[in-house]
Amino acid sequence: MKIAVINEVSASQRNTDIMEALHKFDHEIYNLGMTSPDQKPELTYIHTGLMAGILLNMKIVDFVIGGCGTGQGFLNSAMQYPGVFCGLISDPLDAWLFSQINGGNCISLPLNKGYGWAADMNLQFVFEKLFDNEMAAGYPEQRKESQKLSRDKLKKISQCTHKSINEILESTDKEMLKQIAQSDHFFEAIANHKDNRIDLLKYFDLCLG
Repeated sequence: MKIAVINEVSASQRNTDIMEALHKFDHEIYNLGMTSPDQKPELTYIHTGLMAGILLNMKIVDFVIGGCGTGQGFLNSAMQYPGVFCGLISDPLDAWLFSQINGGNCISLPLNKGYGWAADMNLQFVFEKLFDNEMAAGYPEQRKESQKLSRDKLKKISQCTHKSINEILESTDKEMLKQIAQSDHFFEAIANHKDNRIDLLKYFDLCLG
């Protein structure tokens, strides 16, 4: 699985904890957000939500790990985009239930609120419950088929209720796109993607001049 980690400015100091907690998993990890508070340009949860939408719609990654101080901001930002199914995850039980029932492709972590003693261990346990089991296996067993139908319906609802990612990028504030384009690791991930269904570079080229 290809997983993107996208920290925003208020939670950038937690990037090391997240990356270390993911180290044990046999996945491709892309660290595409802020890795320290002094990194420029500064990315808020508004930027990282858009970045999640781009990465998932372009199929550059299969899963996005984001968050912010409470987790609520990134959750709401990411869910504005088509095909993004995000859960607010605070503990391992949240992670396990989200993976088994919802089978989403994005999580938002509260990375300041309640982030105290042994928080790094909580992250490890969260990722174990999120990634160590078959995604969308269903829980409880007798509701497996019903849950699958609900996930399929939700995907169709997302397609009906959102503009396409191309339309979104056409109308997105150019200063916001410029700020994202100046995030080197993110821009490299876009530029190196071999199957660009969405010619994102044309939007960035316009912004960067």
